[in-house]
Formats: sequence, structure tokens, C-alpha cells
Amino acid sequence: MTQQDTLNNFLNSLAEDLNGFIGASIVDLDTGMSLASVSKYPDFDLDVAAAYNSEMVKAKFKTMDALSINATLEDMLLTLTGQLHLIKFLDKDTFIYLAVNSAQSNLALMRKAVITKVREYDLA
Repeated sequence: MTQQDTLNNFLNSLAEDLNGFIGASIVDLDTGMSLASVSKYPDFDLDVAAAYNSEMVKAKFKTMDALSINATLEDMLLTLTGQLHLIKFLDKDTFIYLAVNSAQSNLALMRKAVITKVREYDLA
């Protein structure tokens, strides 16, 4: 199985197992490019989300540097009306972006699903 197949299977497994799943992608932080993605909604553009979320993460790193915060950024949560968006790092250069319907899921379920699947697919 290729690395691309592994990433696609990982995301499809998340989509199947997580209630309220909207979309998810594996993102390269440096380029802002989506390495793999899956969405339940055709108008939920994960390539656009990957690029803009990369910029947001880079801005957070700049903020941490400016404040001399010497820590590892593990994840970021965005709470929107009706949606939760989680950015969870696989390593310093790659993150998972996950969006769910907040009426059908919650942060604890999102984190647990991601952590379980990352271990299952040996992505960490």
C-alpha cells in the first residue's frame, strides 16, 4: 500500500466513524497543500481550507515566537456556529484538519477519533 493510499484510507475511516463528519484533510504546513482529503459536501473546498488554515497556523507560530513561548503546538480548535474545526499536528510539518457538525459531535470525540486513527494507521 502506498503512502497516498494510507492517507486516503485514514481519512475515509475517520469519515465513516465520526458522527457529524463534514470534511478532513492532511495538510503540508509549508506549502499549504492538501496531501489527501475527503468531504461529504462538494461545496466544502478542502484545498482552500488547507491553504488558509496553514496561514493561520503560521501566524500562531509567529505569535508564540513574539511572546517567547517555548512550547509545542499540539492542536487548535475553532468553534463556529454549528461547526467545530480541529487542527491536529502529525509532526512539525504536517497537520490534520477536521470539520464536524457540532450538533452531532464534540471536541472530545474529535480528538479521540483522530488519535485512535493516527495510531491505527501508524501516522505519528
